[in-house]
Amino acid sequence: MTLDLTFRALSNPSRFQILQWLRQPKKHFPPQIDGDLVKDGVCGLLIAKKLRVSQPTASEHLKILLQAGLIRGKRIKQWTFYKRNESEIRALKKKILAEV
Repeated sequence: MTLDLTFRALSNPSRFQILQWLRQPKKHFPPQIDGDLVKDGVCGLLIAKKLRVSQPTASEHLKILLQAGLIRGKRIKQWTFYKRNESEIRALKKKILAEV
């Protein structure tokens, strides 16, 4: 993870909002049929619906967050569930404090 890639990922308000929602998934998303909101993550379709964007647009935002290492994806059946990558976020905070 580079700071440049991470800052580019976070510079978009929608991606920043996704990270905030994923911090407390039970507060921001309804229960899912497959996958636990906390243990497995939030279905990409629910994220798209909450963002009020198409599924391909949400997928692009999620792909950028994945590339930056800020979230992780988990396949369950035909769906992908996303959750924050807390260890990478902690490492990012330390890196920012050390370099800025």
